[in-house]
Amino acid sequence: MKNIDPRHYDVIVAPVVTEKATMASEHNKVVFKVASKATKPQIKEAVEKLFDVKVKSVNTLVRKGKTKVFRGQFGSQSDVKRAVVTLEEGHRIDVTTGL
Repeated sequence: MKNIDPRHYDVIVAPVVTEKATMASEHNKVVFKVASKATKPQIKEAVEKLFDVKVKSVNTLVRKGKTKVFRGQFGSQSDVKRAVVTLEEGHRIDVTTGL
């Protein structure tokens, strides 16, 4: 088994499976939920090591948490950082299978 640093699992939190993320996968892009303190080089290294692919670029965005009302109580969802990872030609990640 290859030597994987456990810190890579702290950078990549979960894959995002939405309609928009599925459409992006047709253009060799994969969307992940990442740690809020993760940098683009850290995200690139983690994806390359964990999934054994070549990453072309990484774009990040922070989705601000919404304010919601639940049973009359106001609450707010937490902010979520996402990374859109563009893969080199010929490389694929199937997010429907487990890691």
